[in-house]
Amino acid sequence: MPKTIIVSNRLPVKITQTDGEYQLSPSEGGLATGLGSIYKQHNNVWIGWPGIEVNSDEDKTAVTEKLKEISLLPVFLSQQEISEYYEGFSNEVLWPVFHYYASTYASYKQSNWDHYREVNQKFCDEVLKVAKPGDTIWIHDYQLLLLPALVRQAIPDVSIGFFLHIPFPSHEMFRLIPWRNELLEGMLGADLLGFHTFDDVRHFLSTVTRILPVTSSSNIITANDRSIVVESFPMGIDDKKYGTLPLTPEVIEQVKQIKEAFKDTKLILSIDRLDYSKGILQRLEAFELLLTLHPEYIGKINLYMIVVPSRENVQQYVYLHDQIDKKAGSINALYRTMDWSPVHYYYRSFPIETLSALYYSADVCLVTPMRDGMNLVSKEYVASRINNDGVLILSEMAGASKELIDAIIVNPNNIGEICRAIIQAIKMPLAEQQERMIQMRQNISKFNIAHWVKIFMERLKEVKQLQRSMQARHVSGTTGQSIINRYAKTKNRIIFLDYDGTLVDFKSNIAQAEPDKQLYDLLNLLTEDPANHVVLISGRKHENLAEWFGKENIYLIAEHGAWFRQQNTNWHKISGLSDAWKQDIYPLLETYVDRTPGSFIEEKTYSLVWHYRKAQKGLGELRANELANNLKYLASDKGLQLLPGDKVLEIKNMEVNKGKAAVSLTEKNNYDFIIAFGDDHTDEDIFKALPDSAITIKVGSNISAAKFYLRNPGEVRRFLLDLTESTVVQDK
Repeated sequence: MPKTIIVSNRLPVKITQTDGEYQLSPSEGGLATGLGSIYKQHNNVWIGWPGIEVNSDEDKTAVTEKLKEISLLPVFLSQQEISEYYEGFSNEVLWPVFHYYASTYASYKQSNWDHYREVNQKFCDEVLKVAKPGDTIWIHDYQLLLLPALVRQAIPDVSIGFFLHIPFPSHEMFRLIPWRNELLEGMLGADLLGFHTFDDVRHFLSTVTRILPVTSSSNIITANDRSIVVESFPMGIDDKKYGTLPLTPEVIEQVKQIKEAFKDTKLILSIDRLDYSKGILQRLEAFELLLTLHPEYIGKINLYMIVVPSRENVQQYVYLHDQIDKKAGSINALYRTMDWSPVHYYYRSFPIETLSALYYSADVCLVTPMRDGMNLVSKEYVASRINNDGVLILSEMAGASKELIDAIIVNPNNIGEICRAIIQAIKMPLAEQQERMIQMRQNISKFNIAHWVKIFMERLKEVKQLQRSMQARHVSGTTGQSIINRYAKTKNRIIFLDYDGTLVDFKSNIAQAEPDKQLYDLLNLLTEDPANHVVLISGRKHENLAEWFGKENIYLIAEHGAWFRQQNTNWHKISGLSDAWKQDIYPLLETYVDRTPGSFIEEKTYSLVWHYRKAQKGLGELRANELANNLKYLASDKGLQLLPGDKVLEIKNMEVNKGKAAVSLTEKNNYDFIIAFGDDHTDEDIFKALPDSAITIKVGSNISAAKFYLRNPGEVRRFLLDLTESTVVQDK
């Protein structure tokens, strides 16, 4: 039976050693809770680092046996691996770059990268010990970016999902990483890539298409003949747990104590792990500004700040801890009275019951990270407000702000705005608090952790089905063989071949895409067979085609059907066409050439082409869309058609159409085999116009009206060669 394998840097347990015995205690993290429903079922497993260094083989066996009882498999790491892979590369390259602190905190050491690769391979080795074809593997977070591709290489047909729990940065930020290509290629081993927000999806798509030679259409990336779907799945929490905790005796008792301690003041709660991305200092500065500008709140409000220790051996974190200590101490020294302290600051972790009591009691929760993938504290606060009161102040830089739109949303860099938000929150009438909180609680209840797991796994199944249906359309294996068999049995064939992008690769200079000897030899093999009628149907100028193929035994159609020429005859053109419209369109195209470095205009008899294959990626597409919008109405008035192609936008007479040209030829003869190859928008006209019995093949993409597809011109040439060889075999 296929199983699900979850892989993350850490296992969802804490392991301690007492008197030589290893003890396990479950982790209370959101991920552990959400995925508990998966890894504890059937023969599913969770693979990860147990969180401690285990050296002796005897101890490794003991830990492995203990973990196996609860469906967990350990990946043991040495102290050096932990130091270089985790603390080094993961937290000194990926964490700062992904949180937009590259210039301040990132350190690019080769040895850290080497260990990152080695540890990802180590994880892969453990996965391969239990994974079988047909299994589903769900990999989590930035420590394992290389793992999807490593697993894919070893088991190509396995189903792989990947989820990133931190933000994904813009292309400008990501490209600073020296090993950027390898990281992206590693991620593209997955079938489904999940992020918290649409912004992260947008950044990833922009980054991967700029850095790697892959294409994307909407949110689907095509790489190595695989369609990889990129989507946002906002992570939820176990809302039921946080909604029922305030009703337990232990929490009720702590709530009573908190209410007693802060009975005459408004309580503002702040909970974070120690990190420079959390905006803790800015929050303290905003609170200090409030007390300075509004002394009437002295004695009336309290900031209850919990900072959970993190990476205490790293210099930047030691310094940040020191700064927070000083700032909290300074505010208390300035504003403390005999019976009131403004900041209650705790540098330690608290049990979940105490956190629940604080969530339930706090009038305001202040969550203002400088950058955060999601931030579950904000959701935990909302889920704990079972009386539908309280106010959430939330940074617009946290992923949760895209869902919890009824919070007071602030820019974490704007100290004044945070200060004003606190005052707004303190003064907010109960009716407004309830209106906002009910909306947020409904959102958190619906999009909880179970929902997050469910929709991710369902989408992964859908993506796999999509890939399989596309694989069936790829001209290879049995699909290719059945076409070859049909070709070999027929006696009167017509073969339509596009040129650029179909028989030859695109060149940045259009004049360089000349046919090579291999192509001439291939065309000769096709035309030598008396059963074949070969038609080259291209958007190229007729002069171009005449120069390259004038001596070949091929029917030539140029400029999408405006010009045609039978073997060994003169060129003819469609009668009744006018090019008077060019004088109105040409100046507009020129303005876009002036505005877009690298673009140029190509003039054909009855069309104008705006090329942007040399323009900066992104800018060319933007200008092409602008140009198409500008030309839309003008073109329809003049009976013109706009054809977006691969790095081109062509404007031509409506009457000129590859489909019409192809059909006019098929109608003249009773062909028993019709096949057409093409790679762009203009070839779709052929695919749609040909009869159902025709074999239509799209090149370079599987999104098409064509029945089948091939990846590139190299595959087209190999397949055409296979066709010619099939008749030779038959003759023998």
